[in-house]
Amino acid sequence: MCKFHAYFFIKKYAKLACPLLYSGVPKTQQAVGKSIVSFQTFGYRLFFMKIHLFILSLRETNQIWEIMSECIEHPENAPEYEGLKVNKGIEQPDPMNPNIAARLKNIRRQTLTTDDYVEGILKGNINILSQAITLVESAKPEHQAVAQEVINRCLPSSGRSVRIGITGVPGAGKSTFIESFGKYLTGQGHKIAVLAIDPSSERSKGSILGDKTRMEELACDPHAYIRPSPSAGSLGGVARKTREAMILCETAGFDIILIETVGVGQSETAVHSMVDFFLLVQIAGAGDELQGIKRGIMEMADSIIINKADGNNIQRAELAKAQLQTALHFFPPHESGVMPKVMTCSAYERTGIDAIWENILHYCSETQQNGYFDVRRAEQSKYWMYETIDEQLRNHFYQSQKENLKIAEKHNLSSSGLNEQTPLLKRSGNIGMVRSTRYTEVALA
Repeated sequence: MCKFHAYFFIKKYAKLACPLLYSGVPKTQQAVGKSIVSFQTFGYRLFFMKIHLFILSLRETNQIWEIMSECIEHPENAPEYEGLKVNKGIEQPDPMNPNIAARLKNIRRQTLTTDDYVEGILKGNINILSQAITLVESAKPEHQAVAQEVINRCLPSSGRSVRIGITGVPGAGKSTFIESFGKYLTGQGHKIAVLAIDPSSERSKGSILGDKTRMEELACDPHAYIRPSPSAGSLGGVARKTREAMILCETAGFDIILIETVGVGQSETAVHSMVDFFLLVQIAGAGDELQGIKRGIMEMADSIIINKADGNNIQRAELAKAQLQTALHFFPPHESGVMPKVMTCSAYERTGIDAIWENILHYCSETQQNGYFDVRRAEQSKYWMYETIDEQLRNHFYQSQKENLKIAEKHNLSSSGLNEQTPLLKRSGNIGMVRSTRYTEVALA
């Protein structure tokens, strides 16, 4: 839009927003203003939205003020207001304090050592705990070396908490339940840590990490710590380093660890291999008795709760409870020797929360007496030892492939020189597939 059109647009409509500026304006222009009375009735917001968007679209600020100065008249400069005194406006201060800005420039982010991490975690420093979890989740080799040493030094101080895994279908109300459950636990004098896993996008590889927004009260509780983490492509409902983060939280003094998985299906049961109590959150109308007897996540749950049992949904929740309780009798006896219970609650109205905690305490007491509690943790440690070995071998393999690719690009393999370059790649000791700069695939023996 050219300057002439801009002038006409603002000349026509800008004055309508400032009726006080019409004092001392010729009657011909006042007549124009009076003829636009209907303008304020049906198109007031629309026209001024256009004015606002147009002003934002102008690239040069000087052009805006030049047009506005020509359009807006100043009655205080008229002869009849000769005795009027107009005070100058107050100069706007600098949006940033120059002293603080200079101080921030001199601040350098301190690089923590292994001793700093361990000492801060043992003291319960939340900031250092968060930095340590970020270090553990990092994929850089130099970070992994420090993280491994930190975890090894924190292992003797871990294992003294109750680990509870909370899973369920998307929309079952897991985050809302954790807030109600967490506030109840902190009211009982416990310190809780929530490790919330958020799904990552398969397209952008990013994650919103929005579970914490549903825990407004719990996030402000000084006895609670919430750490959202992306799944980053990991299957099973948990993140790649959830177990290591749990060990660090235990070392920091949290006696209850809540692990919230992503919205899962019937086969995502990885969280079961890292917790003491596996809680499945369901909603009414999620299935019938046949759905309940299907193998998978249902038979691994230590307890099932029907959430959103409030309002008009109480009767349906009780019906779902009866159906699932009947379905559990078709499962083989649980290894713990404790029959799983189906309970109802309302995370929104915070009803039934105390009964769920009593059920968890009863389960932990029974399993500690019959020895299953320690046996299960030993099996979990063995399982994660194999998982760690498998992950290290995979990382080493893919890292080797990257090195092979760099070698192939360096020597610029071509279809005519494959036989000459293949022995060189064989001597590197790596096995896999190499893609050259000309997209020629070479199978290494």
